[in-house]
Amino acid sequence: MAALAPALTGCARVESTAPSTVRATDVQARFGTVDCREAKCIALTFDAGPSEHSARLLDILEEERVPATFFLLGKRHIDTYPELVRRMADEGHEVASHTWTHRILTELEPDAIREELKRTNDEIERLTGRRPTLMRPPQGRTNDTVHEISRELGLSEVLWSVTAKDYRTTDSDLITRRVLAQSSRDGIILLHDLYDGTVPAVPGIIDALKKRGYVFVTVPQLLAPGKAEPGAVYR
Repeated sequence: MAALAPALTGCARVESTAPSTVRATDVQARFGTVDCREAKCIALTFDAGPSEHSARLLDILEEERVPATFFLLGKRHIDTYPELVRRMADEGHEVASHTWTHRILTELEPDAIREELKRTNDEIERLTGRRPTLMRPPQGRTNDTVHEISRELGLSEVLWSVTAKDYRTTDSDLITRRVLAQSSRDGIILLHDLYDGTVPAVPGIIDALKKRGYVFVTVPQLLAPGKAEPGAVYR
């Protein structure tokens, strides 16, 4: 599914904020109290689900006591697996937007950008009772118009600092090695739970990073006690 391939080149010049600049007090969450000013935190994020693999992924995360942030697609995903969207929220994960149809937002007129984001927000809120506050633009491509509309809709943009390029391989060991080679404190890991090689790689990624002293958090926990600002970009 090449259309889903994220491209850092599309957002390389975007002004973004690092998590360490946002934080201020402690944060309480289902997975425990974490202060990322003290702890060596890292965030697992998954794009373009839910999918047929998401239930197994949720089982793994529950077993490992690891929270994640899910940037969900609408068409053929949210509308196909609504029970998994509810489960993600019920189990303490952050549920966020990856647009409705994965169109490149920088190529759209403002009304189309707004529809891509608002429709996804509406459906997630209907299923979970909570309106998303985060979104990830397809392929990481964003601009001033996307920032403005995101601000209007109460959405902050979240990019990434670690990518396994799992859309190009089904080799779970390779995915694991790529993540581990790039991971550092305050990292935001980009994976896709719809590709065959990704979910099998997750246990090894979690185990290895825990052994390195990392604590897994959601993106809001990574920023806490600061808070993401609508229209701003974080990476």
